[in-house]
Amino acid sequence: MAAREGMALVDRDEAGVDRAFRADVLAGLRQAQKAVPARWFYDDAGSQLFEDITRLEEYYPTRAETEILEARSRAFAMAIGPGRAVVEFGSGSSVKTPLLLSAIKPAAYVPLDISGGFLREAAARLAHQFPGLPVHPVEADFMREVALPASVSALPKLGFFPGSTIGNMVPRTAVDLLRSMRLTLQADVGVQPMLLIGMDLVKNPRVLIAAYDDAKGVTAAFNLNLVHRINRELASTIPADALRHVARWEDDLARVEMHLEAVRDIAFEVSGQHFAMQAGETIHTENSHKFTRRSGNLLLAAAGWTPRRRWLDSARRFSLILAEATAPRNAP
Repeated sequence: MAAREGMALVDRDEAGVDRAFRADVLAGLRQAQKAVPARWFYDDAGSQLFEDITRLEEYYPTRAETEILEARSRAFAMAIGPGRAVVEFGSGSSVKTPLLLSAIKPAAYVPLDISGGFLREAAARLAHQFPGLPVHPVEADFMREVALPASVSALPKLGFFPGSTIGNMVPRTAVDLLRSMRLTLQADVGVQPMLLIGMDLVKNPRVLIAAYDDAKGVTAAFNLNLVHRINRELASTIPADALRHVARWEDDLARVEMHLEAVRDIAFEVSGQHFAMQAGETIHTENSHKFTRRSGNLLLAAAGWTPRRRWLDSARRFSLILAEATAPRNAP
């Protein structure tokens, strides 16, 4: 079955600009520590650059997660069962998705992504690869509850959130997202939704820094593409050549941080508003939190998910966790 054209749920102004994108950029640049949420990396160019990153020698998470998906297909089938609608949050090119779909015999596939062009291309490939599977791409910001197509509303659902994207968020935001996922995945039947989520693990900082500051400079290009997107979509004048990519490990917070650091004093405009940066000042563009078993379980529990199974790759670098929505209970 061919992929449908898809539903577009992004709120755009009369010029076609994503209103949430503009609001996040302007609010972030007004802060003492300038910051732009990492979700805005993923325009079509950013999505392609990220796919390039996943193939780098230094970037282990994709290989580790793929290893788990390939090795544990029988375990996934037994733990999840057939007949669920798989809802993938931030599907990108969906390169890992066929491994999951082949294992569990789903009733439908609903990829969600904010990058519409990339989403529809990937959905078309999946529909061709699985001709009997209904595919319903939805262009949406999955950071809040998403209204899914009516055709899947009655089906029990499995959320799929691979790649440790949950690590990009501070704990408060991560909990909010996991709660909104529960709402998105609720079905009209009395079956609790499930979530298969990737979480990267704490390890040697040298390995972590290399994964976010590769020798070929692909991650640097990915980081700087955010500036190019802001300039293109928000009528901005940020001098990209005055910014450099920086990655560093913050041990107290168990995370890699990515920044764009000004190499000289600069002044610029974004959507008619004026900003300035001194040399050495940064725009904080990404966090990548790393987890232990306990910290990952605690994050899920705080958002109303009960971890059921946990799988690791052979080098114990990465985890996939299967969680089930926690039934309401009157207890501490």
